[in-house]
Amino acid sequence: MQVSRGKIAIGWVFRMAWRDSRRNRSRLFLFISSIIVGIAALVAIYSFGYNLAKDIDNQAATLVGADLVVHSNRQLSEEGQDIIDSVRTLSNGYAEEQSFASMVLFTNNGGTRLVQVRALGGAFPYYGRLETAPEAAGTTFQEGRRALVDKTLMLQFDAKVGDSVKVGEVTFEIAGLLEQAPGQSGISAAVAPAVFIPLHYLGATGLNQKGSRINYNYYFHLNPKMDADALAESLDSLLEVQRMSYETIASRKRETGRSFADLSKFLSLVGFVALLLGCVGVSSAIHIYIKEKLNSIAILRCLGASSGQAFLIYLIQVLGVGFMGSVAGALLGTLIQQLLPIVFKDFVPVTISSEVSWDAIFQGIGLGIWISLLFALLPLIGIRNIAPLNTLRLSLDRPSPVKDKWSWVVYGLIALFIFVYAYRQLDGMTQTLAFILGVGLASAVLYGIAHLLIWLVRRFFPVSWNYLWRQGLSNLFRPNNQTVILIVAVGLGTAFIATLLLVQGMLMARVSLSASENQPNMVLFDIQSSQKRAVSELVRAQGLPVIDEVPIVTVQLEAINGISSDDARKDSTLQVSRRALGGELRTTYRMELSDSEKITAGEWVGETANGDTAYVSLEEDYARRIRVEIGDELVFNVQGVRIPTKVGSFREVDWNRVQTNFRLIFPSGVIDNAPQFHVLMTRVPDEAISARMQQAVVRQFPNVSIVDLGLILSVLDEILEKIGFVIRFMGGFSILTGFVVLVASVMISKYQRIRESVLLRTMGASRRQILVITALEYLFLGVIAAFTGVILALGGSWALAVLTFEVPFSPDVSLLLWLILCIASLTVSIGLVNSRGITLRPPLEILRKEA
Repeated sequence: MQVSRGKIAIGWVFRMAWRDSRRNRSRLFLFISSIIVGIAALVAIYSFGYNLAKDIDNQAATLVGADLVVHSNRQLSEEGQDIIDSVRTLSNGYAEEQSFASMVLFTNNGGTRLVQVRALGGAFPYYGRLETAPEAAGTTFQEGRRALVDKTLMLQFDAKVGDSVKVGEVTFEIAGLLEQAPGQSGISAAVAPAVFIPLHYLGATGLNQKGSRINYNYYFHLNPKMDADALAESLDSLLEVQRMSYETIASRKRETGRSFADLSKFLSLVGFVALLLGCVGVSSAIHIYIKEKLNSIAILRCLGASSGQAFLIYLIQVLGVGFMGSVAGALLGTLIQQLLPIVFKDFVPVTISSEVSWDAIFQGIGLGIWISLLFALLPLIGIRNIAPLNTLRLSLDRPSPVKDKWSWVVYGLIALFIFVYAYRQLDGMTQTLAFILGVGLASAVLYGIAHLLIWLVRRFFPVSWNYLWRQGLSNLFRPNNQTVILIVAVGLGTAFIATLLLVQGMLMARVSLSASENQPNMVLFDIQSSQKRAVSELVRAQGLPVIDEVPIVTVQLEAINGISSDDARKDSTLQVSRRALGGELRTTYRMELSDSEKITAGEWVGETANGDTAYVSLEEDYARRIRVEIGDELVFNVQGVRIPTKVGSFREVDWNRVQTNFRLIFPSGVIDNAPQFHVLMTRVPDEAISARMQQAVVRQFPNVSIVDLGLILSVLDEILEKIGFVIRFMGGFSILTGFVVLVASVMISKYQRIRESVLLRTMGASRRQILVITALEYLFLGVIAAFTGVILALGGSWALAVLTFEVPFSPDVSLLLWLILCIASLTVSIGLVNSRGITLRPPLEILRKEA
């Protein structure tokens, strides 16, 4: 019998939930609409992540272009050549590539540019292809003195297929436009556009001289039955001895997947922040809804319904609309996901598919329902304390949330949910706590500022103002207002955008510091010793100053305190850096430190006499990485000559300046006669003189490469713009969520304000006056929300400027004012559009209701 009554009671609860919702379904859906954007963002990001993982898995072979790739940054020794030959005998195909940075000259217009020259020999790639226009150029360019040129260069210098490009001493016909190469993304092409030439012409270019920094890649197309990873692991120790590395399809898949898994996790957290904003909106909206239902709930209690049944009636309503909102968000997210491959195409080296991911859809719906329940519980648990006596009095007798133990249980569940979600997206407890603390601190600051400003408005209310202004301002703290939630939601979204703009400006300012009048803005490197004087004369002949000339010597660190790389490999307990031992370093020698260096420990010794101990100086971060202290003994191999030294000092280096800075510096008198090349720095006043200078250098000294700071700034600006677009796109979800909360709150509060609006109409207020009051209220809301967001962004950006970028903090005030104006204007527009129905109510309506 009890079971039967239970079934009847449950059925009655569902029927009551359905009947009670008939007049409120649109309003209930408005409550849940706050989470739709957040669910849409997460479903889109989840779908993007799943498709990206699948595409990386399917296209990993085309990222590498071969089954096995062996890398080296120096010419092969006899033993290294034996390793390559042994693998080649097991392969169906073999290709070789030598790549390096060099200047090229476009003969049609004299344009010059620093590029990545890739001298290729063999049928590479074995998976995928060099995407070119015309299509056949990807293979036919090796048949003659022809080249493939990246499409960005072709556009920049207005070059066409059939034109010529000069690389070193050799002029190549442009066989085709290079659209895509294995593993290349849009960003990498902007930073280092590629020019492919046949390998057998490399010697004729004169660019592979002693001291040139060349990367050697050896590509192998193995027999189908051979396991590339097993082969590579069997050669690992031999390759390490020769200071060579390898890559397989599986290793690239893991590396790329790991990199973009981190991207996907970061984007998920951005979407989750938007979702949390919506959740706060849900909780606030349901709170107002339940307050409106006090009489209905009290009447149900008078008719015999238990507090648990009353609670279930409204819980079922919330779950129902939560399901509807989650489905709507999942559908919207699926549509947005079609755009993400376009947004991220420049950052990802694979072609991203746009397939519908059912896993992502079900995850989003489940997450939406759970969040609707979790954040609606806070106002819903108050239903337990509504007594039948509430039909006779207006107050709601219930304990404070601080004293209600179930409120603390809900708060605990919310905190646990946020922690678990963040922990799954981040690496380790530290990052998780940092994320939670950051979101909590940002929300708390916005919440506190919002309450402070409201208190100030109430405390120092301008009683002498015009009536319309006073009425609009007082609406900010009227009963059932949504001021705080809107300031938090819209303010946090504003903070996202403002922080992005400020950081982007700081990054550009950090590089632009080097373009100041007293700093060089052009660097010439790879100058051979025999060319040093002639290059200097050429620079001066162009009317430009020679600001600095620095010799560069390539050395290898062979031993630290008597421990060699072989010793470290045999005994892993030795406290030395295996990675540092055997690695190449570019160093210099000088008698005095430059103005960008400062001794932080030890003593600088600028000159060493024959037979004396050489005391070298290390950059402090590098010294920390290789685990050495002042007085430790280091042995360097300088072109086959072993030179023992001691660590004499540590230096702090200002890496922000366009200047030759080094991790290691020798004193004068030790490596002065070693094989070396030189770097020269000058300053050009404008682009025309820069172009003329580069053309003269490339024609007379084709092996000399040039870095133009103006070009660096333009490339950096392009990269930052692309990154900025992505962050603005993601931050837009938070802004949009804030505006959805705004729209929902306006619609919700509209029902309360119909009464006061009609009262104003009854007392003689015109429709225009009511619209002005509404516009002023949302103007205040928009300005306060945008202002609090900008204040938060200023605080975060100041910390980044001082602690991370180490640049003066000088925000663009006009840009921030423009942002505040835009946010305020949008808020006013939304408020007026959604409040237009209020003025249509005739004054007689209120009199009829009162009667």
